[in-house]
Amino acid sequence: MDRALERNLIQRVAVADSLTRSAAARPDQVAVVDGDRSWTYAAFDAWVSRLARGLDRRGYARGDVLALAAGNSAEFLTVYYACARLGVVCVPINLGWRTDEVAYVLGHSKARGIVVETQLVDGLAEAVTKAVDVADVIVAPGLGAGHGTGPADRAWSTMDALEVAGDGPVEALVEDRDPLSYLYTSGTTSFPKGVAASHLAITMESMSAALDSGWHAGDRFLAMMPMFHTAQLNAFCTPAILVGATIHVVRGFEPAAFLDTIEREGITQVFGLPMMYRAALEHPSFAGRDLSSLRRAVYAMAPMPEPLIRACLEGYGCAFALLFGQTEMSPCTTLFRPEHQLSHVGAVGTPITGVQVAIMGPDGALLGPGEVGEIVYRGPSTMNGYLDDDEATDEVFRHGWFHSGDAGSFGADGVLWFADRYKDVIKTGGENVASLEVERAVYATDPQIAEVVVVGLPHERWSEAITAVVVPAPGASIDPDALLTGLRQRLDGFKVPKAVLVVDELPKTSTGKIRKNVVRDRYAGHYAEEEGR
Repeated sequence: MDRALERNLIQRVAVADSLTRSAAARPDQVAVVDGDRSWTYAAFDAWVSRLARGLDRRGYARGDVLALAAGNSAEFLTVYYACARLGVVCVPINLGWRTDEVAYVLGHSKARGIVVETQLVDGLAEAVTKAVDVADVIVAPGLGAGHGTGPADRAWSTMDALEVAGDGPVEALVEDRDPLSYLYTSGTTSFPKGVAASHLAITMESMSAALDSGWHAGDRFLAMMPMFHTAQLNAFCTPAILVGATIHVVRGFEPAAFLDTIEREGITQVFGLPMMYRAALEHPSFAGRDLSSLRRAVYAMAPMPEPLIRACLEGYGCAFALLFGQTEMSPCTTLFRPEHQLSHVGAVGTPITGVQVAIMGPDGALLGPGEVGEIVYRGPSTMNGYLDDDEATDEVFRHGWFHSGDAGSFGADGVLWFADRYKDVIKTGGENVASLEVERAVYATDPQIAEVVVVGLPHERWSEAITAVVVPAPGASIDPDALLTGLRQRLDGFKVPKAVLVVDELPKTSTGKIRKNVVRDRYAGHYAEEEGR
């Protein structure tokens, strides 16, 4: 064995090593359950090694990039960990992206290949054709749907055929700060930025999330949020593997199925959006369910309204907690702990282990309790930077801190309160949407619109509902329904506004800039009023 590899194996921090160690410690413990299929840690580790050998034989090596387009499945986790084992960078594809967005990500990341579930092949063929660097298309078993023929100039194979049996571990040199994945997240531009997440960052975040949440090998996690998002993948799945727990994989949320799985499998840990917990709570069968196995339900996006959190605490009979953060922090930064749910309604918690959180003023000075400024972070779970975008990286790495773009303040008791969002990104239904992209689409759809501002307004189901507030050109009239119909032809479904509000004028600063914060405040009760009608 090469001496450099020998030293590396002894001292490094690498995500796949957590799987190796859990398999060594608990070989017979069930690691992953996907429908009627299940794998012990020994079997799952062996599967990951077979795929890693196959990728290695195909010529994939440290630093190469492999995209992954799949729904929640055991195959998704296997590809992710096989990449990690070889030092290959995994690029999860958001299944809600349009063709041009997928093509952009494949090209920007310089993906050499892509793993695609069977039922997604036809829909992604055009994007793959546009991505000239993609040489390999590896088809994974999915939902059983067939597919047509893709680009003839690419090397096609199946995931099963690629796997190579062998004895002994698959070992490759991986450094702590090597990128594990490029996670693309919406910003203030129409195309997403690639967040380079390192092995060190994801491992440290996994350890922190597990430690602060009290997770252990006896836990049974329900993975129903999209794995192509860092919250499900790195705030829950990688910590579960690290502690040797069991992951029950499902492809989405449906209230009855959600409750069935908790009862049948004895689920102890769940992660979902507030609207999901509410939907299950309101299901006709809820009262007769045995949910006594649940220890904790974690939610994301935003604090729950007080009536909903009280109903959830009473109905589910378990602890609730909010994990707050962002992709660039891998993603968790604060935990709104169970003991604060009712005493600090609306807060976002206290820093998780390993993350330092502060409030910074415009001049780079740190502010004290009660003072509102930008929320900034430090810690090893911070991203390496934005892929091929030094300017954007330098912008967020200022004064020795990562700048979140969010405004907030600390209370005297050390609890963090979120005040506003500096960046114009709307967090809606588990997705991040750039308001600028929607605004451009509005202008392109109806030339009779003089001004538009797109904001996220409070909504019980979506956390933030995308809302377009428009000013017609003089003498023109705007039909909101017609505008929404046109926008559905231009935007992904989750980016289409939930409502169009037609107004005479928009509030502006003395320099003519639209004051989005005033717009948000002015129409904050729109959806509550609409529901009350």
